[in-house]
Amino acid sequence: MKFKLTDGVDVAKDGTVYFTDASYKYNLHEFFQDIMEGRPRGRLIRFDPISKRADVLLTDLYFANGIAVSPHQDCVIFCETPMRRCRKYYIEGHKKGHVEKFIDNLPGMPDNIKYDGEGHYWIALPTGNTMFWDIAMRYPMVRKAAAMVDRWIGWIGRIKSEKNGGMLVVDINGKPVAHYRDVELTMVTSGFKLKNHLYIGSFILPYIIRIDLDQHPARHSQK
Repeated sequence: MKFKLTDGVDVAKDGTVYFTDASYKYNLHEFFQDIMEGRPRGRLIRFDPISKRADVLLTDLYFANGIAVSPHQDCVIFCETPMRRCRKYYIEGHKKGHVEKFIDNLPGMPDNIKYDGEGHYWIALPTGNTMFWDIAMRYPMVRKAAAMVDRWIGWIGRIKSEKNGGMLVVDINGKPVAHYRDVELTMVTSGFKLKNHLYIGSFILPYIIRIDLDQHPARHSQK
């Protein structure tokens, strides 16, 4: 099995590895091209470390990104970045193999998702919803033009148009409970809660942010 852009990964309690392959056409440095083309090239894959076998569970995903095994070990939650949604794939029980909505219409483009062991998932949002993304996702010609510009100037040219990045917190049912964001924050690709602190980072920009959640509680988020 060949991979082009392996992305999120999580390990179930039985040792099974679940991961996403965001695109079978573009690599990490070309991810923007994949999103702008708007084609479902992502996959959800399961790897058995005992048999060394990898099985494709889902195909035709739109830039499959972060993934997290549920605390009950009955499903995995995975994010599709350009669709601004996270979905649920059942790995156990009578719904095994079934896909359903977890949360959609997110306030930004989702990247990684982490479960904190306390009943909440933390979803990284590299950028909030902006006029550019709203227009681009609606009109293919705009995406085509943006992809051409990106080939010339790279991601540096997109920084100023991407803002309101942060972390969205949802409960185990996908209901938003808090949203940490800043108008100047961009390219947030991962974050996790450790005790009373939130750590936020980016694989694109050189920063790590630590927030004391007791001193800076988030406002309640409503979808």
